[in-house]
Amino acid sequence: MGQVFFPLDEELKLLSGSLTASLVESIVRLGTWMAFVPVTKGIAYFCHVSLSEPTARRKTEDAGAAYVEVQTAQVEAIAHEEGDGPDGPAVQQMSVDGAMVPLVHHAWGEVKTMVLGVIGPPVREKDEWHVHASQLSYFSRMTDHETFSRLATVETHRRGTARAGVVVAINDGAEWEQEVVTDHRANAVRILDWGHSAEHVSEVGRAVFGSDPTAEERWRKEHLRALKGDDPPPLLAELERLQAVLATDERGGAQAEAVRVVEANLLYFRKREEQIRYATFAEQGYPIGSGAVESGNKLVVEARLKGAGMHWAPEHVDPMVALRTVACSDRWEDEWPLISERIRDRTKERAACRHIARQTAKTAATVPIALPRQFEPEITLPPPPITVPPSDERPATDPASSEPDRSTTRSRKPAADHPWRHQPIGKARCRDHRFLAS
Repeated sequence: MGQVFFPLDEELKLLSGSLTASLVESIVRLGTWMAFVPVTKGIAYFCHVSLSEPTARRKTEDAGAAYVEVQTAQVEAIAHEEGDGPDGPAVQQMSVDGAMVPLVHHAWGEVKTMVLGVIGPPVREKDEWHVHASQLSYFSRMTDHETFSRLATVETHRRGTARAGVVVAINDGAEWEQEVVTDHRANAVRILDWGHSAEHVSEVGRAVFGSDPTAEERWRKEHLRALKGDDPPPLLAELERLQAVLATDERGGAQAEAVRVVEANLLYFRKREEQIRYATFAEQGYPIGSGAVESGNKLVVEARLKGAGMHWAPEHVDPMVALRTVACSDRWEDEWPLISERIRDRTKERAACRHIARQTAKTAATVPIALPRQFEPEITLPPPPITVPPSDERPATDPASSEPDRSTTRSRKPAADHPWRHQPIGKARCRDHRFLAS
């Protein structure tokens, strides 16, 4: 008989093991926010339960792995759905970026994160208009960008990205990020993050005017102001002018490096010319910075996975960042029932696998195995029995030799002086020991 489950366990939604379901949830929730050693101390203080660090780690990682399986199954279900899913907001922000995390054996891995939010109306802050996104949610995985884009469908479908009014994709210009945007909303308004644009402009200023700090600062401020306020921005024309001026200069060394920097940035901005129309984006009420996803890298990934002395096994990264996205998106109450249900299903599946393995082993032990002839064991036949001749054919023997050897034959009777011969027996012995009444 295989392992069975008590009906009350199903009704109360209990998990396997000696810990209650609420205690397991507390362990996992704490393990999502802090290192596992502090988790054991917190559980001991607040719940008065002694817990080991490996147990806290195992419970948290098992819950994270269960949630990864839940989301993967949801992606497969979405692929078979008809339609584009629920409606999204009027203006939605989508940003994608990567953050490096330390792995075991001195390796590093990139965790990719997508952040989705609702863009609100501009607000006045410090004499300037700013646009912010609210209701932020995250999706993170450590994998290649094609797999990441496919798995992120679970979040874009939930947030209604395909049916949103306008999707504003603000990114740092990496090619893989643009491919992810195309997969989920090909007609998104693509904006090059303002901070990265300013960094590239500053790089040109240092390369061309590095020997004159005053001229460098004046040139940088002038063209950053024009880049943000004019559409089309005059930056491309200025870079072409600098390229022509430097090409006529015959000096080498630093001048040759300046030419290389100007040409590289001219190519960079030409390829993203439609993404740097910041004046038009501001008029339409769109944000121009990808601070949401950069903050997401720190909040979702680095705050938990880049602690002092931490090194993660690759198979444990996705379970942890999956739990982090739930906690940082403030959706724990919605997602934990799915996680706990998957944990119970995994326990049943493991029990069923063990039962099948035992039955298979038992069947294999009882079924005879037919070996090929060349592998059959060799059978050694016993020697033939000895035939005793009839009495008239028996050889004559010496009667004296048939007498037993008294020297080697031990008598089974006790000797005459053995103590046993002097003990009373029967009724006499009982009377002597007062077992019978006189």
